[in-house]
Amino acid sequence: ETEVEQLQRLLAGMEKDHQDLLARMESGQAELERLRKAEGERAVQQERSSQLEKEVAGLREKIHHLDDMLKSQQRKVRQMIEQLQNSKSVIQAKDAAIQELKERVSYLEAENLEMHDRIEHLIEKQVSRDGSSVRARSKSEYVSR
Repeated sequence: ETEVEQLQRLLAGMEKDHQDLLARMESGQAELERLRKAEGERAVQQERSSQLEKEVAGLREKIHHLDDMLKSQQRKVRQMIEQLQNSKSVIQAKDAAIQELKERVSYLEAENLEMHDRIEHLIEKQVSRDGSSVRARSKSEYVSR
């Protein structure tokens, strides 16, 4: 989740840079147009125009690169979110299975205790019927069998 938050912050920063670069590009293009229309020193205008064209081309390339990076990061974030959701589903399924097993163990323990009580009761009945001829066995002897 921390990594997802970091990636989201990175994406937000990249989007802001993208907007800033677009604004700079538009500003540069506007200035380029103004210089083309303006009269004055032709040599200075041509030099500035050339510089602005190079800057605009560089900014376009940066924007293209940022777009690619932004798309890549968005894919990574979507994949991480899917992985988190899948992990949560697996954990919930395992939790349900664990709960079911706990309930089965409780049921079997109760059933086991009931069986021990029945055996003890039957032994007591048999001992009282047979008198002293049948040796009384302790509960622990039956439990260990």
